[in-house]
Amino acid sequence: MYFPHYMYPRYYVNAPTPYLRQHPVYWGYPQAIDNRNGHPFRQMEAEEENRVFKDQGKQPYVINIEEAAKRNRTFRNALWTGKHLQVTLMSIGVGEDIGLEVHHHVDQFIRIERGQGLVQIGDTKNNLSYEKRVSDNHAIMVPAGKWHNVTNTGNAPLKLYTIYAPPEHPFGTVHETKADAMKAEEGHR
Repeated sequence: MYFPHYMYPRYYVNAPTPYLRQHPVYWGYPQAIDNRNGHPFRQMEAEEENRVFKDQGKQPYVINIEEAAKRNRTFRNALWTGKHLQVTLMSIGVGEDIGLEVHHHVDQFIRIERGQGLVQIGDTKNNLSYEKRVSDNHAIMVPAGKWHNVTNTGNAPLKLYTIYAPPEHPFGTVHETKADAMKAEEGHR
């Protein structure tokens, strides 16, 4: 009887090696490997966690939007501002909200990446007749001219990204807190 496993030489094509850069097969993001300070990912994670994303507008740009939204710590951070749309990351604190607002000439798409919230939409400021509870992976479409708000009802920051068409905020907008955003909007008007 033949045992094919013993008939041929053993070649280990995907055997672990001591050199991390030689084995992208085992790593989901080989470009993230950085072995400067011990473990290859610890240094990168610490740097990325505190990173403010720079607006890459009007240039081709590719990013893992889910990871970017989860890592964002600013209230509002314009990630990409083009001629016809804008992608913005947001982090809403526990018990806080985006703020009741209306965009008269802007359609808005909002996607929740992490957390729980309450969406309210209506025709007037005092008549928010549409309410839905949202959580991870929910998408919200807000037509131009509708009043809307998103409130964090969970016990952790609500992480989301929003797409405005056309852009709503100036190129490079970064608001660390909601108070900063309110102050900037007052000055913008």
